Parts: sequence; C-alpha cells; structure tokens
Amino acid sequence: MRILVTGAAGFIGAALSERLLARGDTVLGYDNLNPYYDVNLKKARLARLTSQENFSFVQAGIEDRASVERAFADFKPARVVNLAAQAGVRYSIENPHAYVESNLVGFINILEACRHNGVEHLVYASSSSVYGANKKLPFSVRDEVDHPVSLYAATKKANELMAHTYSHLYALPTTGLRFFTVYGPWGRPDMALFLFTRKILAGEAIPVFNNGHHTRDFTYVDDIVEGVIRVLDRVPAGDPDFDPLHPTPETSRAPYRVYNIGNHQPVQLSRYIEVLEDALGRKAEKILLPLQPGDVPDTHADVAELSRDTGYSPSTPVEEGVRRFVAWYREFYKVPVG
Repeated sequence: MRILVTGAAGFIGAALSERLLARGDTVLGYDNLNPYYDVNLKKARLARLTSQENFSFVQAGIEDRASVERAFADFKPARVVNLAAQAGVRYSIENPHAYVESNLVGFINILEACRHNGVEHLVYASSSSVYGANKKLPFSVRDEVDHPVSLYAATKKANELMAHTYSHLYALPTTGLRFFTVYGPWGRPDMALFLFTRKILAGEAIPVFNNGHHTRDFTYVDDIVEGVIRVLDRVPAGDPDFDPLHPTPETSRAPYRVYNIGNHQPVQLSRYIEVLEDALGRKAEKILLPLQPGDVPDTHADVAELSRDTGYSPSTPVEEGVRRFVAWYREFYKVPVG
C-alpha cells in the first residue's frame, strides 16, 4: 500500500515506517524536525529510512496547510497514520500555543486532506493522558474522559471528537490509538528512561517525581508498532450494536474506533529504576520530588477491545525492553561498558 506517516522522524513514526517498508509498503514520511528535542537524533532515525527505495520524505509541519495538501495530492496515499503532534504534558503548561497549532490546526488539515483525497483509513495518535482525573483502573475505552488535567490531554481528546465528526459526516474511517508510555531503542530524550540513563551514566542524580510511587503502563516500541499495523490493516465500519441511548466513547454508527494500546502490565516507577540500574550495572542517586502539575498518578491500559478486534498481544517484559534500550544507548552514544 501507499501509506503516509506523519511524524516519521519521531520515535514511533520511524519504527513504524521501518516495519511498513520491510513488508513491502511504499511510505511517504512527513515531519517538520522541530527542535523540541535533539534534532540530530531525529535525523539519525530518518537516515535509516531515506536509504530505502520505497521511502520518500517531506520536511514540513502539519499545521502548514499548503504543504499537507501538496503531499497528499502528489503521493496519493491509500492510508494515513498521523503521529505528528507537539508532544509532552509538562511542556503544554509552558507553551500552550504550540499544542493548538500542531495538535488542533494540524489535525484538521490532516482530516480535510483525507476527506478530499479518498483515503481509505486514517489512524491517529491519541494518548493515555485523556484519562486525566479518572481514578478507576485499568483505564477502559468505555469510560468517559471529560476531565483532562493538561492542555496536551485536552487536544488529544479533541482529536477523537474531530475524527468522529469526519467519520460521521463524510464516512471517513478513522481509528484513534491511546498510547500508553512507550519506551525502547531510538526513544525520546525527554522521557524518563532516556533521561535517567543519561544522568546515571554521567554520575548525576535523577529527579524522581511522586517519590517514585506512581505507576506507568510502560509499553515496548516493537509491541506498539505491531499494534499500529494490525489496526491500520483493519478498516473500521459502523458498529451495528452501538446504542445511542447508552453511548460509549469507543465506537459509533460511523466508521470510527478508539483503542487503548499499552502493555496491560503497569510498573511502579521505583521498580522501573531498579530494572534500569540492573541493566546499567550502576546505582542511581535519586532526588525525590512531588507529583508534577499535569501528571497523573497511575496509568493502566485495558486493551481488551484491541486484543479482541486485532489479536494484539504485547509480549516484551520491561526487563527485556530496558536491557535492549541500554544496549542501543551505549552503541549510539558510544558509551563503553563499565
């Protein structure tokens, strides 16, 4: 298939593009290479893709309507995976306009381009952050998510609502994926695993929020990519069992779905640090801090619907995933063992 992947130089986008190319798809990567984190890391991910025959690349932001329209018109994708977004919960408190421009204006540009170019299926990144102030665990896609605690979360909830509108009005098949904490080789430097590894190897203390007591549904990137591909290949239809008198958020009479995509095995942050210490062969010096504004204490993905519909079954234990990340980090940054 001809598949357009936005955010193709990002962590998940690059890994997904590589898998799509490996199975024979033709991929157009689209990314603005913004400096939210190290652009050299993004370029290194991209270099692994640009050397392949069936990959082409456009450097632009999805908030750039003309560039989006041109990319769709020239490439004519059959399906689209929209992973481009301004990421980060805490940064949304400092720079809210960046989230409106990328996550809202950018997303409407993607929806309109899909609508006018006959795209068969749009898969887009939502986030576990939409659960916000919810306390019932595990988080289920059948739960209401009307109490976000960060603007980032609010924009992701808005994406789901916008997608449903286009599925309803224009019969555009859309599937939203609520990603839970993704980690692994080629990961993001602003995420805990990357940050902790760098500081521990440098002999620096690590900031441990909520005194390490909160839990996260850490999900290995290969498991995430497998789930994304399974979803991409399954174009949703209207749910014949949808009851408008008792509606739930995950389905509709329109060709629309929302799924959780996570490991379904939450790990306490303090345990995650222990696993990292074992992989590095070093102990961490910790600075214990309170929970940060916009953060939620715990995440735990109920993936029953995704498993039922696609056979999704994450299989990478955190011990193995962290070990693989550390091996990649040492090789990429040329950090010797010992």
